[in-house]
Amino acid sequence: MKRSLSMALLAVLFAAPSLMAQAAEDTYNHAEVGVFADYFNLSRTSPHINFVGVGGRAAFNVRSSVQIEAEMAYDFDRNFSSSFSNGVSTQFVSSRLHTIHALFGPKISTGGGPFRLFGTFKAGLINFSVSNQTGTGGFTSSISDVTTGNTAAAILPGAGIEGFWGPIGLRVDVGDEIYFKNGTHNNLRATFGPTFRF
Repeated sequence: MKRSLSMALLAVLFAAPSLMAQAAEDTYNHAEVGVFADYFNLSRTSPHINFVGVGGRAAFNVRSSVQIEAEMAYDFDRNFSSSFSNGVSTQFVSSRLHTIHALFGPKISTGGGPFRLFGTFKAGLINFSVSNQTGTGGFTSSISDVTTGNTAAAILPGAGIEGFWGPIGLRVDVGDEIYFKNGTHNNLRATFGPTFRF
C-alpha cells in the first residue's frame, strides 16, 4: 500500500510541471498581434531596390497549430546607387517609390512549446506609389492610392520561427512575395519583430 501511494505521489510530482506548462500554453493560445520591421527586395529594377519599412499583423487560432493571419506593411522610399555608363562615377538617386503590402492567409506551425517553426501562404495585394512625402504623409498618400494607383495581386509563400516566453515572443520569417503585373515577379521579403499572444 505504501509503495503504491509513493508511486502515485511520484507520478503526480513528475506530471505537474508538464500539466502546468500545458495550462500556461492554453492560456495564451487564442490569438496573436504583433509589429515588425519589414525588408523587401524589389527585383524588377536594375539594380534591385532594398526597401525597409514597418508593419503589423493579427491572427486568431483555428486550432493550436493553425492560425488565420492578416498583415499590412508600409515601406519607406529608398535611395539607390546608379552607376554611369563610364563605370567610374556613382550617384545616389532617391526612388520616391513607396510600397504597401496587404496579405491574408493561413499559418501552420509545429506543435506546442516555447519555440515553433511555421509555414505560411498568404494572398493579397501590393501597391506601388510615387510620392515626395515621407513618414505619415507618404503612408496616407499610399493608402489613398491603393484603389487608383499601381496595385497588383500578390502571394507570399514563406516560413519562419517564433519563440515565446509566456505571452511575449519574437518572430522572424522570410518568403518570396510574388506579384503579378505584366508577368510574374519574385521578390525576397523578410520580417522581424515582437509578437503578443493571448
